[in-house]
Amino acid sequence: MPYDVLWPLGSLLKQGPNLRRQAVLAIALLTSALYCCLASANPQLLRLGQNEPYNFLAFANSDLNGASPTSRAVVVVHGVRRNADDYYQYGQSLLKKAGFDANDTLLLSLNFLTAEDSRAGSDMPLWARDKWMHGTASSKGRRGIDAFAVLDDLLLYLADRKHFPALQEIVLIGHSAGGQLMQRYSILGDGDERLATTGIKVRYVISAPSSYVYIEGSRLQDGAFKPVRTVMCPSFSRYRYGLDRAPFYLTRQNLGAEQLFRRYAARDVTFMVGERDNDPWHRVLDRTCGANMQGAHRVERQLNYLRYEAFLSSKWGVPIHHPQITVAGIGHNAARLLATEIVADTLFPKR
Repeated sequence: MPYDVLWPLGSLLKQGPNLRRQAVLAIALLTSALYCCLASANPQLLRLGQNEPYNFLAFANSDLNGASPTSRAVVVVHGVRRNADDYYQYGQSLLKKAGFDANDTLLLSLNFLTAEDSRAGSDMPLWARDKWMHGTASSKGRRGIDAFAVLDDLLLYLADRKHFPALQEIVLIGHSAGGQLMQRYSILGDGDERLATTGIKVRYVISAPSSYVYIEGSRLQDGAFKPVRTVMCPSFSRYRYGLDRAPFYLTRQNLGAEQLFRRYAARDVTFMVGERDNDPWHRVLDRTCGANMQGAHRVERQLNYLRYEAFLSSKWGVPIHHPQITVAGIGHNAARLLATEIVADTLFPKR
């Protein structure tokens, strides 16, 4: 806080009790106002893509135009409401709980937009409603840009040593709809492979998605994973629940199911969900048959997916260890999840 503001208030502290109380109240109000200003952020435009650059909206805790000495980048992806400004605040809570600040950690809250959003621009990729969470291509603005490609381009942007000469790790966090995008990207994405020679580690955090992409045709039935024989739910294996009719982003990689799983198993992936995120009738829970075959609600679907990973690990002889945390007392609430000690301790254990 500026000295010329505090100095007269400080002199009042030496006066009588009434003036002292007024001075203490004024300092508290000014401190609160200053914290509010520092904690908030104005939207900034990232220039992503190498061959045909495009604009992408983000909220950040530092100026994205200059060089930054930060060693860590934490990227958060919002839910279906596309409220990246709120998710920026949730990310700030996580950084505060972990003991980080803008000096050592870049916080980026990405904003996937539709043409109807007030901040949308013609040089931005824009999606129809929630289609961005599928990872697939934008249909308006800058058309034909996959949401997965946006994440690829973001990784390349952060790996640019001219802007981030000291960066050591990138932590990608997606919650709810953002968790669906991140879960699919953790399997289908190949952006981290382009960073292999940079020394930058990429980590994936998948928080409370409504559904998951399965790698082959087995699903949990009568307590065991078995091939699905029913014709009652033909969509169970179609993308985004399975890999039938997968997007070109994946098919161009020419990877079979086992190859895909081996790559995924080697990645640093953490799952989390609130203990009370167990409402099978939650208003934004995917209740299609493809999603319902994965479990009744978000907690069950996440735990079933961890069992599925173990099943594939045994089937193909591929070691895998992806930690999972169920946060006590919390439902489908990103603000509360990211403000907990257990999440900060799990994501940043050696801080």
